Amino acid sequence: MTSSLSRRRLLLAGAGSLSLSALPPLTHAANPTPGYPQRALHLVSPYPPGGTNDLVARVTGRELAAVLGQPVIVDNRGGAGGTVGTNAVVQVTPDGYTVLNASSGNLTSAPQVIGAPYDPVNDLIPVGFLGHVRFVFAVHPSVPARTLPELIAYARANPGKINYGTAGNGTGGHIAGEYLRQRTGIDIVHVPYRGSALAVNDAIAGHVQLVLDPLAGQYVRDGRLRGLAYSGARSAPDLPGVPSIDEAGVPKWEATNFFLAAVPRNTPKPVIEALVKAYAEVASKPAVIKELQGLGVEILPLKQQQISDLIKSEIGLNNRVIEAAQIRS
Repeated sequence: MTSSLSRRRLLLAGAGSLSLSALPPLTHAANPTPGYPQRALHLVSPYPPGGTNDLVARVTGRELAAVLGQPVIVDNRGGAGGTVGTNAVVQVTPDGYTVLNASSGNLTSAPQVIGAPYDPVNDLIPVGFLGHVRFVFAVHPSVPARTLPELIAYARANPGKINYGTAGNGTGGHIAGEYLRQRTGIDIVHVPYRGSALAVNDAIAGHVQLVLDPLAGQYVRDGRLRGLAYSGARSAPDLPGVPSIDEAGVPKWEATNFFLAAVPRNTPKPVIEALVKAYAEVASKPAVIKELQGLGVEILPLKQQQISDLIKSEIGLNNRVIEAAQIRS
């Protein structure tokens, strides 16, 4: 088996070396596998309960069960920035009964930072794009900054005194925090947690001053956190007064995050087609779209090539951020 260091070097070689050409197109299947599925499916959320990935898995899993006519069991397998649960899916029999509820972090950044015994591109096949994730940059009310420029100015005047919490090493929040550091030259300290819920709870309690996470949005709305900016969404009507990251003074923000469903490579093509069709139906339901929007997830149907380009672009950006910050596990 390739060592973690060798795997990291392979991933850090750049997105250009990763081929997604073998992935199946995201189109409806004309003839799904007869009889599939015949029993319950396991939908693996590679993060602890209570975080955004878990909540998205429960919404989509419920609707997937209705479409497929079989139970869908959400299976939380958190740890190591999502790589533990992801590897568990890679290792199962590729029969379509175990599906990964993937975040971009456990595909495009955690493997580089932590090292993983799987290839996030070649060992998994996407079967549904679940949407872009809105990241909210929020601070505890005690922080003397009401805007992102004010926070940047405060951090410059007080290097190392702002701690930012995230869902863990190598997660989307971690990359966003390091990207913010690189774009603005501020010195802030990363505090990794084992999942979004723990990070946000400690921000509410004031144990960390800044949190970068989709889950923070609901606490900005109720006043327990102060929203400074958001990224990853075209608008945020539920967060009045909170500007986009570009509007807040950091233009051309490239970092993005997203959710997708995936199965192990070598899953039979008819099964893949059946899941693609089912996820497309789930993603088109107005009630699902509304519910996911409430979680900060914006469904935007993407064609196969667009998904391939998005994954490659995210790996490329994350590699640059990771190398510049010398992020290691």
